[in-house]
Amino acid sequence: MDLKQMIEERANMWERMKGLNDGAEARESGALEGSEVEEYEKLEARLDQLSAEIERRTRFDGRAKHFEGGAPGPVVEPVRPGAQRTEEEEAELRAFRSFLKGGPAPAELRSLQADSDVEGGYLLAPQTVATLLLAGVDNETFMRQPGFATIERITEAAGLGVVSLDTDFAAADWTQELTQTTVDEALRLGKRELKTSPLTKETKLSRTLVRRTAGGAETLVMSRLAYQFGVTMENAYLNGSGAGQPLGCFTASAQGISTARDVSTDNTATAITADGLIEAKHTLKGQYWPRARWIFHRDAVKKIRKLKDGDGQYLWAAGLSGGIPDRILETPYVMSEYAPNTFTTGLYVGIIGDFSFYWIVDALQLEIQVLNELYARTNQFGYIGRLETDGMPVLEEAFVRVKLA
Repeated sequence: MDLKQMIEERANMWERMKGLNDGAEARESGALEGSEVEEYEKLEARLDQLSAEIERRTRFDGRAKHFEGGAPGPVVEPVRPGAQRTEEEEAELRAFRSFLKGGPAPAELRSLQADSDVEGGYLLAPQTVATLLLAGVDNETFMRQPGFATIERITEAAGLGVVSLDTDFAAADWTQELTQTTVDEALRLGKRELKTSPLTKETKLSRTLVRRTAGGAETLVMSRLAYQFGVTMENAYLNGSGAGQPLGCFTASAQGISTARDVSTDNTATAITADGLIEAKHTLKGQYWPRARWIFHRDAVKKIRKLKDGDGQYLWAAGLSGGIPDRILETPYVMSEYAPNTFTTGLYVGIIGDFSFYWIVDALQLEIQVLNELYARTNQFGYIGRLETDGMPVLEEAFVRVKLA
């Protein structure tokens, strides 16, 4: 049995085990019954056997290429200077560089996947490469940086369930010592699910440039993909519809932030006012203030910067709080090109909130396809990157949107 057949058989074993497990969980007892126990144990033993053999062959193939393919060339570290990698990681990266230069999907990497089109030019990036690209994305997208969204990374589950408090108890009752209590049955819990959706981006690089970068091809590809993935995700985290993409903060939805969290009081039909900003901030409960941030487009910040009092003096001498240029009403702000900037009646122009209550879920499966022939006439390689992500606000009271009257 060759390696591909073993991987396919292992995938079939796992699907059968999942089916048995799902059937057991659907029962009241939650347990396997009768012959299911014996079948499950046999499947589990076979899966473990296959996994061990696949791992052994994968290691052997990698070492064979390393030792029999001649002395390896110098290894160029593009992103993590000083980091130590194992022999297998080095072999993966050398093979990955070859792949990015238009070579076939190498055997030691093809063998690591069961669901990729290995003959059609697709390849799952080595874990070291996937991690570096996601770090690049973190730098490009402020929603993913520390102090903002909560990020969960899943490797096997299809989604992540988030428990929500849909209806709370009423306030406690003052009673007499011997008075019978009143039962409150108002508590209702719901569940929202973040399901990762595919995100793809394509970029092109000169064949000559790739050939001459001596191990830096993956640096070029990752930097461009990181930028393109980053700006696409930031836009979705702010404005996404929630249908096959993240649900954005500026998208009114009962599943995220409803219109009940919109504040237009004291704003005009065309402008934000200082009183309107105060109204918005104080609509947010005080316990969220320590971690709160404003998000505005630079056009909105410019308008806020120009606010004046009745004597024509700027309200924001160095911020709407004295002497701190990066704060508005004592709250830090960030600017995004994807925040709304159309100043018309009834439209959103900003948001304040504790963005740790915006959850992002990533599936760590970065897949890259090299397009060898499509751009051959222009002497270029094409690269398509694919990953899966989702995001949504999970507690609407942690946010307040600024809206024009």
